[in-house]
Amino acid sequence: MSTPSLSTTRIHIFGHSSALPAEIAHALGGLCNQSTHSECDVAIFAVNPAHGIDSETISQWEALNDSLVPRLLVVTGLDESEADFDDAVLLANRVFDQTVTPFLVLHDDAGQACALISLQDLTITDYSTNPPTHRDSDAEHKTLVSEFHEEYLETLSMMGEDGFAAGLLFPAIPVWLDRNIGIDIVENYINRL
Repeated sequence: MSTPSLSTTRIHIFGHSSALPAEIAHALGGLCNQSTHSECDVAIFAVNPAHGIDSETISQWEALNDSLVPRLLVVTGLDESEADFDDAVLLANRVFDQTVTPFLVLHDDAGQACALISLQDLTITDYSTNPPTHRDSDAEHKTLVSEFHEEYLETLSMMGEDGFAAGLLFPAIPVWLDRNIGIDIVENYINRL
């Protein structure tokens, strides 16, 4: 039996604005099969911290609880406001379920998101280069994220490596659509199913 690819995975994208799901589907190569939420293999919840999470989106999240549909939280709008990835994760933890953050955002000297650091292996994906480059993090980065790293590994240990596919672990991924930041990570999660 072959594994479903991004093009055959039934995906439903939820979001506060009507344009956001289409933008995310486009960023994923337009390969999303925008199925109904009751028949989807994975649900992506797009949250912009500047706009919050509306009650309809919360209801849609809750409707998927019984069926254990794998869910990703995609945090957008990192370039638009003072609100940031951490704000969105805190909000999602209050209104959805407890999420995990497998990646944290790194900023350049101008304060713009430019890279993500993996809390699993502490590698950095630098999106300021084309294509993105991967490298080991510096000692300073490792020190700064050490508590988050330990917390993430502990959560993975408790939920198991297949926690996401089982619909029990809800990764929150920072995404900047115009710069393709995090899109590859979202694709990797979808391809795990």
